Amino acid sequence: MTTYHCPQDGTRSPISALTWCCPVCRGPWDLDFAAAPGLALNALPGRANSLWRYEEILPLAAPEVSLGEGRTPLVPLTDTVSAKLDYLMPTLSFKDRGAVMLAELARRLNPDRVVADSSGNAGTSIAAYCARAALPCTVYVPEGTSPKKTEQIRAHGARLVTVPGGREATALAARTAADEPGVFYASHVFNPYFLHGTKTYVYELWEDLGGRLPDTLVVPVGNGTLLLGAALATAELHALGLITARPRLIAVQAEAVSPLAGAFRAGAEDLAAGGGAPGEAAPTLAEGIAIPRPPRARQILAAVRGSGGTFLTVSEDEIRDAQRDLAARGFYVETTGVACWAAVRDDAARGPGSVVVPLCGAGVKTGMAAG
Repeated sequence: MTTYHCPQDGTRSPISALTWCCPVCRGPWDLDFAAAPGLALNALPGRANSLWRYEEILPLAAPEVSLGEGRTPLVPLTDTVSAKLDYLMPTLSFKDRGAVMLAELARRLNPDRVVADSSGNAGTSIAAYCARAALPCTVYVPEGTSPKKTEQIRAHGARLVTVPGGREATALAARTAADEPGVFYASHVFNPYFLHGTKTYVYELWEDLGGRLPDTLVVPVGNGTLLLGAALATAELHALGLITARPRLIAVQAEAVSPLAGAFRAGAEDLAAGGGAPGEAAPTLAEGIAIPRPPRARQILAAVRGSGGTFLTVSEDEIRDAQRDLAARGFYVETTGVACWAAVRDDAARGPGSVVVPLCGAGVKTGMAAG
């Protein structure tokens, strides 16, 4: 296995140590890993019909916990915009791409227990894959999390801990538990194996589009795991000589909780440092991206700028309208999952060229928004 390293101060740690963050700055890890050459379109037919078909670019191989995740359909919405239906994953959200990597890593490390924190979808996904791996799992969620998501977590046999307050309080509770000996923190934010799972979203686009990528990738951003995975994939594909140009990244946040969009517009390289306890998010229908202080903020902002992209924000009314519009087109998507379509339904917002938006979570997880 490879090692973790801290992008801020260079600290390193063996993966087997179960050290979930940099012990110096308490920031997220990156991974010492380079995609191997050899991936080619003509090598893919006949391989596993899951994300594990891209074996050259994954830091783990020969999984035992796979549920067949990945290979979701790409369908047109308009002449220039297509949707990737990542809500058609085993646990009904794109988080399966990263969760399977964390569960497979945990299975190999054999910890006493696994802990995770989530606003819902990551928790349901970690619970399912830990069940598959026969690992004891505890999932921390904020009070007010969708009942269908908490029901799904319990159904997979995980212990559910509801934390008073919002997403920040939940993360702090889980990280306290993660500091205990023998605990593997299945963090979709701090553990970079998750990002190496989400990057397969772009590899699938590359395969389905015949060895190219769209001009623009539109991605919802809370903690930024799908966006950073997409940035990682485009960099790898370019370095391997498999694409000649990288797509522009458009990051989407809810107006109610848009710290990254504000920092981007202000020209900042990171979120402003704040004293005292971190603030909680304002209420929004897009609960899955309601993250007031994403730990990888600096990396997210750099990735968007480096691609020539931008940030867009959507109102609650726009989220409601987009959900109804997608349902009328045959797509039943949860309220967070419609944010990208809400942002680029207008031709002027998305710009020229081909565009792909992800539909990240199934509508059965939240139901239709009231109003």
